[in-house]
Amino acid sequence: MLKRVFDLILVLGTLPIWSCILIVASFAAWFDLKAFPFFFQKRGGKNGEVITIFKLKTMTDEKDEYGNLLDDKYRITRIGNMFRKLSLDELPSLINILKGDMSLIGPRPFLKEYLPLYTKEQNRRHEILPGLTGWAQVNGRNSLSWEERFKLDVWYVDNYSFWLDVKILFKTVKKVLIKDGISADGEVTMSKFTGSKVMENSYEIEGKHE
Repeated sequence: MLKRVFDLILVLGTLPIWSCILIVASFAAWFDLKAFPFFFQKRGGKNGEVITIFKLKTMTDEKDEYGNLLDDKYRITRIGNMFRKLSLDELPSLINILKGDMSLIGPRPFLKEYLPLYTKEQNRRHEILPGLTGWAQVNGRNSLSWEERFKLDVWYVDNYSFWLDVKILFKTVKKVLIKDGISADGEVTMSKFTGSKVMENSYEIEGKHE
């Protein structure tokens, strides 16, 4: 309950600020892309339920001769790249927080296609509401490997508290200002998750090692 109250106080209390920024950013994205500036994406929420998150578009929909989307590095625009560096593309997700689909702090919600790929331990990241930012984001962001990111997410699930959330919030502001960990090595954003290197049947061994 305290976590929900914390979310609402911050999001509603800053509504005049972030809504104005969102309006300006939306027009900039529309002018840049010559298309509708928002996109909606299905992602994994609390208890593995599928939620629809709102974001600003940062890429074009350009496709190759076979109808497949081009790599991110060819589709991301100059303004889109700036939005990602400043995390402005995440502003519409504040609406998800108001709806109760997300929290300010928690494991980031990933694509719904990833849901069947998690190990039992990794899936524990869905025991709480996903967040706009989280422990993994302030400890490496997209520069982390998937396994590192999941371990940090599960650590947060086991250790989250009001003061930890406050700490993450301040560290997030710092990360955004210095533009740290925006992308993985050799990637514009982060690489696609295709399944853990540690298979489900070897989970117990991994747990003992940890």
